[in-house]
Amino acid sequence: MIGLWDTTGNEVVKALAAERRSAGGVASGLALTLIAVVEEKKVREAEAAATIAAAAHPCRLLIVVRSDLEGRSRLDAEIVVGGRLGPAEAVVMRMYGRLALHAESVVMPLLAPDVPVVTWWHEEPPNMIANDFLGVVSERRITDSAQSPDPVAALKQRAVDYAPGDTDLTWTRITLWRTLVAGAFDSTEARVIGARIVAPDRDPTAWLMLGWLKSRLGIEPVLEHTDRAPRMHAVELQCENGDCVRVTREEGTALFSRTGQEDRYMPLPKRPVGDELAEELRRLDPDQIYAEALGAMAGLSGLDHRSPQRVHVWKDPALAAIAGSPA
Repeated sequence: MIGLWDTTGNEVVKALAAERRSAGGVASGLALTLIAVVEEKKVREAEAAATIAAAAHPCRLLIVVRSDLEGRSRLDAEIVVGGRLGPAEAVVMRMYGRLALHAESVVMPLLAPDVPVVTWWHEEPPNMIANDFLGVVSERRITDSAQSPDPVAALKQRAVDYAPGDTDLTWTRITLWRTLVAGAFDSTEARVIGARIVAPDRDPTAWLMLGWLKSRLGIEPVLEHTDRAPRMHAVELQCENGDCVRVTREEGTALFSRTGQEDRYMPLPKRPVGDELAEELRRLDPDQIYAEALGAMAGLSGLDHRSPQRVHVWKDPALAAIAGSPA
């Protein structure tokens, strides 16, 4: 690891090139550049998640930590090639003062050549991605609404602000649920006429599951509140022929029940963030099914027909504070 304190973007570029030569890094072996926008207290979490993801998708990891926007402009950087982050090339940049508002000035020269760019917010997602140049410059944008104080409202805002190429880890967290529910119809063609989801009110995965069922089946699922579980507990489908299919979460497993058949236990583990991130990095094209589910959840349509191109909208927090202050 190389540490550079109170440095410049040019010095970081030079140090990364020197470390890559020393470690034998080959830029052509990188699948993508992953920009991670992270709070200081979550840097180690982001590194651990990126290490898991990089095992499947070798990447250049650029971690941006914005701190103390009112202090003196300063850049501190750590450069790691291989080592504790596996095959990833990583630069952890802590930006202070006004520099933090212009992170792209340091990040852009560090992008790996000729590979896609993905931006991942491992913090409360931005209200508008266009306000962050690091989101505008990327082909794929990964948010995590669960990190917001109001996860359901944040997920609905993702629909308002959606552009093709966006995704949210809430969607990734219901992959196994969707697989179990969809698998129930491998041996039947019975039409689903109703659905019930049992979950806490503030669980965004339940709301996105509701949107997915609504968009796929053309029904109006019912969301039933429960305090028995911290996250989505059960999904139940009623079929036109009278059959009932129910998937219930238990400790690391799911109880799969179906009318006329014996109950079965299926794996339903809680996956680490690194596995969720790796899943999203498998595809770099827009996820149309996610767009339809998100739109159905939020009551919006045509999300996948929006332009994938965003125009950066500059927002200065200092000016916003002045505008919002009383005269």
